[in-house]
Amino acid sequence: MAGLSSAQTLSPGVRNFVKVDAPTVALTHVLVIDGTGAPAREDQTIILSQGKIQSVSDAASASIPKDAQVLDLRGYTVIPGLVGMHDHMFYPMGNGMFGEMAFSFPRLYLAGGVTTIRTTGSLEPYTDLELKKQIEKGETPGPKIHVTGPYLEGAGTFALQMHQLTGPDDATRTVNFWLDQGVDNFKAYMFITPAELSAAVNAAHKRGAKVTGHLCSIGFREAASIGIDDLEHGLLVDTEFFPWKKPGECPDKLDYEFISKLDVQTGPLHDTILNLIQHHVAVTSTLPVFEMFVPGRPTVQQRVLDALAPDARSAVLNNKVRAGDENSIRQRYHSDASPWPAAFKKEMEFEHAFAQAGGLLLAGLDPTGMGGIIAGFGDQREVELLVEAGFTPAEAIHIATANGAQFLGELDRIGTIAAGKQADLVVIKGDPSKNIDDIENVETVFKDGIGYDSAKLIESVRGVVGSR
Repeated sequence: MAGLSSAQTLSPGVRNFVKVDAPTVALTHVLVIDGTGAPAREDQTIILSQGKIQSVSDAASASIPKDAQVLDLRGYTVIPGLVGMHDHMFYPMGNGMFGEMAFSFPRLYLAGGVTTIRTTGSLEPYTDLELKKQIEKGETPGPKIHVTGPYLEGAGTFALQMHQLTGPDDATRTVNFWLDQGVDNFKAYMFITPAELSAAVNAAHKRGAKVTGHLCSIGFREAASIGIDDLEHGLLVDTEFFPWKKPGECPDKLDYEFISKLDVQTGPLHDTILNLIQHHVAVTSTLPVFEMFVPGRPTVQQRVLDALAPDARSAVLNNKVRAGDENSIRQRYHSDASPWPAAFKKEMEFEHAFAQAGGLLLAGLDPTGMGGIIAGFGDQREVELLVEAGFTPAEAIHIATANGAQFLGELDRIGTIAAGKQADLVVIKGDPSKNIDDIENVETVFKDGIGYDSAKLIESVRGVVGSR
C-alpha cells in the first residue's frame, strides 16, 4: 500500500482540507503517547520528512532542520493514527437495510484520527475498492483502507443485501473471486455453517488472507478450531454458552442476562479465553455499538447529531428513548429491567481479562445498531470505553493503534511513533494520558506526513450521514 508524500499530487478537493504540507515538519514541545503502551513522554520533538517519521527526541536536544516547518505544540499530545478494525463504510437506514456512506465516512474517519481501517464486512465491495483507489491517488480524503470482501453468510440471514452461500464450494469460489478483485480479508457472518467457514478459511489462508467473524451458528471455540483469525464484538455474540444452542444453528434466543452471570476467572468463559489465546485468535472490541443499548448512556453528543441527516437524527433519538422506556423493555425482554447494563459491564470484563491473559485485543466502532455510532467519533469513544473497562489510557491507545497494525501485518510501518515509520499521527489538544476524553479534541491528522484539518473535514459532512 503506497503512501502519499508531499511530492505527490493531491486534487484541489483534497488540498482544501490540508493545513500542513511541507517536505520537512517539526512538531515541537509536544507530549507523545507512542502507541507501545509505554507512559507518555513530555516535551518531545518529532521530525517528519518526506512522509515518514525521521526522529523522535527530547525537545531540548532535538536537531531541527533549517528548512523545516516548525509547529510549537505546547499543550498538545501526539498519538499514532488510529487503526480502526471494525470500521464499515455503511450506516443503518432502517428496516434491516444499510446505505453506503462513501462520501461522509472517509472524511469522518480521517477527521477523528483514524488513518487506517479494515472495513470488516462490505455490502458494496466494488464501491469500497474504488474508494480505496481514489484515496490512494489523492482524489478524495480518507484513511488507508483494507477492503473486506462481502459477508460470508449462510442460508437464513436477516440481511437482504447479503449473498447466502450454498455450501463449501460456493464459499471457496466467493473467497477466490473477491481476492482476485482486490479485497485482502474476509468476514464470516451469523448463519454460516461450519463446513462453509472451514472452506472459506482454507481458501483465504492459501492466499495469505485472514478471516474474522461475527458468528452465531458457530461458537468461538469451534471457530478457533476451524482456524478463524479474529472474532468480532466479543462475549455478547458468543452463543456457545447457551444450553439450548444446537450444533450449527443460530439460536432463536440470545439471553444477555444469562451471559452477564458468566465468570471470566473460572469455568466455561475462562476456558474460552484460554482457548482463543492458544489458537492465536484475536478479538475485536466494539463497545460503542453496545453502549447505545444501555439505558441512560451515553449522552448523544451534539457533534453526532450535527453530522446526521434530519431523518437519521430523529431515528437515533427515538431509538434511545425506546431503549430506556419501561414498556419497551418489558415487551422486548419480558422483564422490568433492561439486561444491558449488566451485559455491557460483563463484556468489558471479558475484554480486559482476554487482553490481560495475553490475547490480542483490537478496536473498532461498528457504525450500525441504533445508528448513533458514526465514523471517527465512534472510534474515539471506543478508546474512552476501553479505559472505563480497566485499561490505562496508554494501554487503550496501544490497543487502538499498534494491535491493529500487528494484526494487519503492518506494525513495521504504522501503529507506533518511531523513526522510519509512516508519518500517520494525530495532534490532540490536551492530555489524553490524564483525561482520556481529550482524545476527542483532534485538530490535525497527519497521514503520510500531510496534515489534514479535522474541523474542516467534519464541517464538510454536516447533516449528511444517513441521508437517503
